Amino acid sequence: QVQLVESGGGLVQAGGSLRLSCAASGSISSLNRISRMGWFRQAPGKQRELVAGITRGGRTNYADSVKGRFTISRDNAENTVLLQMNSLTPEDTAVYYCNADETRPVGPDYRYWGQGTQVTVSS
Repeated sequence: QVQLVESGGGLVQAGGSLRLSCAASGSISSLNRISRMGWFRQAPGKQRELVAGITRGGRTNYADSVKGRFTISRDNAENTVLLQMNSLTPEDTAVYYCNADETRPVGPDYRYWGQGTQVTVSS
């Protein structure tokens, strides 16, 4: 089992920056099997969408809407994933969720979710 705890959300003016952090904890065996980590977000009335993801080897992918503004990074030794968000716009307002995928010995990957952290960008 893995638990994910996010921090770093808050209120910021348009054009500002925030950094989200997500720390994973739990059994050593499960933590060692975490392959991909990432961030999703969900705005009111909208579906949850991928923001950015990163593999254990450091390969990243981003939603088109955040490319060039957001940067995801990961510390495998500390089991943390960060999301640096720059040039924020009101359209980035949402609850941001950290996720981690565990590659299990048998069966499909299992996806863990954090509790979410609110990001609000004022115009």
